Amino acid sequence: MQKKNTSLPKLLNIRQVADILNVHVETLRRWDKSGRLKAIIVSKRGDRRYDPKDIETILESKEKEE
Repeated sequence: MQKKNTSLPKLLNIRQVADILNVHVETLRRWDKSGRLKAIIVSKRGDRRYDPKDIETILESKEKEE
Protein backbone atom coordinates (compact mmCIF):
# COMPACT_ATOMS: atom_id res chain seq x y z
CA MET A 1 0.00 0.00 0.00
CA GLN A 2 1.29 3.42 -0.96
CA LYS A 3 1.85 5.95 1.81
CA LYS A 4 -0.26 9.09 1.46
CA ASN A 5 1.81 12.27 1.16
CA THR A 6 0.59 14.61 3.91
CA SER A 7 3.57 16.98 3.90
CA LEU A 8 3.46 20.43 2.38
CA PRO A 9 5.30 21.13 -0.88
CA LYS A 10 8.77 22.66 -0.69
CA LEU A 11 7.41 26.11 -1.53
CA LEU A 12 3.86 27.43 -1.45
CA ASN A 13 2.38 30.01 -3.80
CA ILE A 14 0.65 33.15 -2.56
CA ARG A 15 -2.89 31.78 -3.04
CA GLN A 16 -2.09 28.62 -1.07
CA VAL A 17 -0.66 30.66 1.81
CA ALA A 18 -3.61 33.06 1.78
CA ASP A 19 -5.98 30.10 2.08
CA ILE A 20 -3.94 28.46 4.86
CA LEU A 21 -3.70 31.68 6.90
CA ASN A 22 -7.19 32.85 5.97
CA VAL A 23 -5.98 36.25 4.76
CA HIS A 24 -6.16 38.14 1.46
CA VAL A 25 -3.22 37.94 -0.96
CA GLU A 26 -2.74 41.70 -0.60
CA THR A 27 -2.19 41.15 3.13
CA LEU A 28 0.64 38.77 2.28
CA ARG A 29 2.18 41.36 -0.04
CA ARG A 30 2.04 43.95 2.77
CA TRP A 31 3.57 41.46 5.21
CA ASP A 32 6.40 40.89 2.73
CA LYS A 33 7.08 44.64 2.46
CA SER A 34 7.04 45.05 6.25
CA GLY A 35 9.20 41.97 6.84
CA ARG A 36 6.60 40.02 8.83
CA LEU A 37 6.56 37.16 6.30
CA LYS A 38 9.25 37.28 3.64
CA ALA A 39 8.50 35.88 0.21
CA ILE A 40 10.92 34.26 -2.20
CA ILE A 41 10.67 35.85 -5.65
CA VAL A 42 10.94 33.08 -8.24
CA SER A 43 10.52 34.84 -11.59
CA LYS A 44 11.10 38.08 -13.44
CA ARG A 45 7.36 38.64 -13.15
CA GLY A 46 7.70 38.72 -9.36
CA ASP A 47 5.87 35.51 -8.45
CA ARG A 48 6.08 34.92 -4.73
CA ARG A 49 6.70 31.61 -3.00
CA TYR A 50 6.76 30.93 0.71
CA ASP A 51 8.63 28.45 2.87
CA PRO A 52 6.19 26.17 4.75
CA LYS A 53 8.34 26.54 7.89
CA ASP A 54 7.61 30.29 7.90
CA ILE A 55 3.89 29.56 7.56
CA GLU A 56 4.03 27.14 10.49
CA THR A 57 5.67 29.86 12.60
CA ILE A 58 2.83 32.29 11.78
CA LEU A 59 0.23 29.62 12.61
CA GLU A 60 1.90 28.89 15.94
CA SER A 61 1.95 32.58 16.87
CA LYS A 62 -1.77 32.82 15.98
CA GLU A 63 -2.50 29.87 18.29
CA LYS A 64 -0.67 31.57 21.15
CA GLU A 65 -2.77 34.71 20.68
CA GLU A 66 -6.02 32.77 21.05
